[in-house]
Amino acid sequence: MMISVTGHHIDVTESLKGYVNAKFKKIERHIDNVTDVHVILSVEKLIQKAEATVQIRGAKIFAEDHQEDMYPAIDALVDKLDRQLLKNKEKVSDHRL
Repeated sequence: MMISVTGHHIDVTESLKGYVNAKFKKIERHIDNVTDVHVILSVEKLIQKAEATVQIRGAKIFAEDHQEDMYPAIDALVDKLDRQLLKNKEKVSDHRL
């Protein structure tokens, strides 16, 4: 799984990259066919925004979250993506029955 982290109006530090990589290990545990992840961290006035696009075999999954701090935004983003990926995995496995 290749994770690319970019920032809009924010300098992406090594600690932010490390935090994103650590959180996305949770997604890698549940879904093994993730090929590419693109995370965009941005700041708009007082709102911190984290959004991600996950490319899996046969689908692209997008999620975003807005918080007042970047770390809780990343946490909520990963939770949203995890729910969407598990739902997609269940849908694919039910379809094959």
